[in-house]
Amino acid sequence: MQLVFATNNLNKLKEVQSLIPDHIKLLSLADIGCVEDVPETQDTIEGNAIQKAEYIKKHYGYDCFADDTGLEVDALNGEPGVYSARYAGEQRNSEDNIQKILKNLNNESNRNAQFKTVIALEFQGKQHLFTGICKGEITMDKMGDQGFGYDPIFKAEGYDKTFAEISLEEKNRIGHRGKAVQLLVQFLNMQQ
Repeated sequence: MQLVFATNNLNKLKEVQSLIPDHIKLLSLADIGCVEDVPETQDTIEGNAIQKAEYIKKHYGYDCFADDTGLEVDALNGEPGVYSARYAGEQRNSEDNIQKILKNLNNESNRNAQFKTVIALEFQGKQHLFTGICKGEITMDKMGDQGFGYDPIFKAEGYDKTFAEISLEEKNRIGHRGKAVQLLVQFLNMQQ
């Protein structure tokens, strides 16, 4: 079985590849010759994942999946949510995004947050959605140098280290994307 993972984010690709069993060949957008920016113009995380997967299926013909992830901060009414990648502007700079979150939470005692990943799968003419959520909190400062995005300021419930301080294996086991991918893999394993 082969599937396209509709992402240009090499960090996401690496993270997901480590979770996919060997009998599923994962192709990147580069592998199928997709060099254009896949549209992400929806106003929900689910909508963006669906839009990306449908785009690849329609324009390239491959069974595929796409994900969208957002950090939802309670005290910020769920922001940045669907706008997580460009929270501090269209330059999509992780450091700028982190600094904006920390500034917006400067005098806030409620630092509860969650990461939410939705995977949309286009498979054998049908669409399936898989959701992974990881609850936690935003730290006061950045900690760690692993991971990407908001990882240096997010601690999962029950952990005293940020996602940027734990191994990729541990992050995949407890994290939002790992949970969503586990559901995807369970589904694909049943299709054989």
